[in-house]
Amino acid sequence: MNKTHQFNLTYFLFTLMLIFAFQFWFSYREIVQLPYSEFLQFLQSGQIEEITVTENRIEGKFSTSQNGKLYFRTHRVDPEFARALENSGVKFSGASEENWFTTLASWIVPIVVFFGLWMFFFRGMAERQGFGGMMNVGKSRAKVYVEKETGVTFDDVAGVDEAKMELKEVVAFLKDKETYGRLGAHIPKGIMLVGPPGTGKTLLARAVAGQAGVPFFSISGSEFVEMFVGVGAARVRDLFEQARKAAPCIIFIDELDALGRARGALGGFGGHDEKEQTLNQLLAELDGFDPREGIVLLAATNRPEVLDPALTRAGRFDRQIVVDRPDRSGRAAIVKVHMKAINEDTAVSPDEIAAITPGFTGADLANLVNEAAIVATRRHGDKVTMADFTEAVERIVAGSEKKSRLLNDEERRRVAFHEMGHALAAASMPGADPVHKVSIIPRTIGSLGYTLQRPTEDRFLITTGELKDRMVVLLAGRAAEDLTFGEISTGAEDDLAKVTDIAKQIVVRFGMSEDLGQAVLEPKRNRYLGDELMMGSQRDYSETTAREVDLAVRSLISEAYGRAKEILDSHSDDLEKGALLLLDRETITPDDFPPIARVA
Repeated sequence: MNKTHQFNLTYFLFTLMLIFAFQFWFSYREIVQLPYSEFLQFLQSGQIEEITVTENRIEGKFSTSQNGKLYFRTHRVDPEFARALENSGVKFSGASEENWFTTLASWIVPIVVFFGLWMFFFRGMAERQGFGGMMNVGKSRAKVYVEKETGVTFDDVAGVDEAKMELKEVVAFLKDKETYGRLGAHIPKGIMLVGPPGTGKTLLARAVAGQAGVPFFSISGSEFVEMFVGVGAARVRDLFEQARKAAPCIIFIDELDALGRARGALGGFGGHDEKEQTLNQLLAELDGFDPREGIVLLAATNRPEVLDPALTRAGRFDRQIVVDRPDRSGRAAIVKVHMKAINEDTAVSPDEIAAITPGFTGADLANLVNEAAIVATRRHGDKVTMADFTEAVERIVAGSEKKSRLLNDEERRRVAFHEMGHALAAASMPGADPVHKVSIIPRTIGSLGYTLQRPTEDRFLITTGELKDRMVVLLAGRAAEDLTFGEISTGAEDDLAKVTDIAKQIVVRFGMSEDLGQAVLEPKRNRYLGDELMMGSQRDYSETTAREVDLAVRSLISEAYGRAKEILDSHSDDLEKGALLLLDRETITPDDFPPIARVA
């Protein structure tokens, strides 16, 4: 039951109690309770002016006041029995089985029960019909956390040192405004955390509140928007009003893109008017509050490209902090944090785990540690070993083994040569990542085999030659099939998709094509959810240039395929031996077959 209804019910009960208290006071001051025998005496002596008879009680008025009281009340007694008692000279009176408590309860309990049933059924029906917001119109749904409830500090956040450093300034401002404001600086009004999903944006916001020891108002952007026009704007006002009362504090809006999407020229049409009113109210609140009050607005989004420019300008969200995927040292630090919750073997190295998990986010690494613990539990191990982490990585990257999918001998042989072609080509490329494992066991994601490569270090710049080498490794599987069986199969579908993407990036984004020159035809945009979620790519070139792009992409792929066939043809003996070993063991490593460690 919400506070409004509790407030109204309290006043209702208080009024009832006042009424009963007044009646009790009036009865005590003005009415005398007579025994029935005395009532008969007063009646016989003519001292009673009027009476009112009910089923069990007699009330009336004396002709003259008795001991200062003009009214009387008595309980009836059976007439026959009363005459017998009167003849015996015994003083007697009647009594009622009810008392003031039962009378009060008989009034209040039915009212409370009826009101409770009405609230239960009405609220349940309203929520099922989508009208639950009617009971809380204008009220913020923010969950308020204080320091002891967040339970998160900067010690619990790893792998995002640059973001932590910037947010530590916010904590310092909240804790010591006078020192940090001595030169006229003020705390940023708004801080936007942007980055891919799973990188720890929400965790960072909670860590700021936990470190500063201030109230933490957390709400999702979608919770502001309701079917009723004006409700979202009212909730924004209510949220900031609560924050002003609790200052210094932190307001955190998760998934800001649900609330702050860019407005269009026809925003009032198509059902978007409510969202725009909510956004306008948020912009007004950002302009209206003084940062010296100690209110910090944090927001998180993984779609900064769709936000309204009026929201991201300086003076509203003064600072944008990119929370990107961690590098190798960051991944190692994150793994150390999550390994505190498991019983790992002493030989487990966070650095080695970080080396085989390029591109993993903080959420991915947390899942990896949990998967490794599950693998160790499944094999009834006492501790989580490095082998468990390796299997967990394979499970996340390639899916779990699907041994129920039985391939015939010809298919197994083709898959073995395909995977060995990848492995030998990778071993032949100077800049390629070393091969970690080769397997022909089908996986749940649909692959019939896989070649796992492990980078030795994080790379931030890639040369043209290295990109072309990657294309060679990807096409080497199909080249091995062509050389061995004289025809190709559909097994290279995923390889071809990756090769085509790399070739196109070389031509249209990196300006590495000799035919098209040093031109960026399709610039990169900050789309942390991937380009496939957007409305196609931005093509700013003519049809003639598009034809040249297609020809350049085709030329790069043909060149890479030719190189792959040359490499495998020169190592045909290793290809044959490796494929036979793979057919026998199903999974091999560079220790099992040294040529894939590095081919001269």
